[in-house]
Amino acid sequence: MSEPAPMAEGTPIVAVRDLVKEFDRGRGEEPLRAVDGVSFTIARGETLGLVGESGSGKSTVARCLLRLTTASGGEITFDGHDMRATGDAELRRIRGKMQAVFQDPHGSLNRSHRVGDILQAPLAAHGIGDRKSRRARAAELLEMVGLGPAMLDRRPVELSGGQAQRVAIGRALALSPKLIVLDEAVSALDVSVRAQILNLLRDLQRDLELTYLFISHDLAVIRYMSHTVSVMRGGVIVEQGSRESLFAAPRHEYTRSLMEAVPVADPPFERERIRAALAQAAG
Repeated sequence: MSEPAPMAEGTPIVAVRDLVKEFDRGRGEEPLRAVDGVSFTIARGETLGLVGESGSGKSTVARCLLRLTTASGGEITFDGHDMRATGDAELRRIRGKMQAVFQDPHGSLNRSHRVGDILQAPLAAHGIGDRKSRRARAAELLEMVGLGPAMLDRRPVELSGGQAQRVAIGRALALSPKLIVLDEAVSALDVSVRAQILNLLRDLQRDLELTYLFISHDLAVIRYMSHTVSVMRGGVIVEQGSRESLFAAPRHEYTRSLMEAVPVADPPFERERIRAALAQAAG
């Protein structure tokens, strides 16, 4: 297995400490605590893989980080900015440096717009360039994600799932972000297309010095993409560490159960390797 780009050093670009998110259930009931004291950091140029089953709180963490929902407690720092204390005007500027790619490639694109308009929308929203320069940037973004300028005048309905997700990635790159949150960004794609998108993301990270928060329920994908891994269950992080240490000797029973569910290319060999790792961790 090839390695992700080398880990960066220095002050983390993202620092989350004791994050809490509660949702009001009404009618005098106690609030639902979806995220309960989550802490992690992400170094510049690194990928943190956040893995867990559906409902574990992964996406809620991402939405709090992006300020798409308001955290109930804790601290969130992005590139030196206190995200919980940042006002609306400053938040608008900061959001250009933190973007997201979501699970459904077609659902995230406006079907009534052409690809060129979709890619230019973030530039127009931030008052960057004129119509000619924005269209040139859109063509450049298509080249960066492995598509050509001929796609500029197509509509999302004319694109395959993989092409649509490449467009979504291009849109996320439009404002030259420092951080991209990828929330189940490949789970809706066919296996062969998924591999292509993962390799594209790793190439873009290396070439553009991007930082990723990569969210998935699939530990095999997390293993391929991440430098460090945090395992979530029931709103808390039950285990975290470097990719190497976590996969070599998982400590938590939940992590072991996720590992046992990983599909493998060489079942007899990998099954024995996983069995040995689990036995070592349990012993």
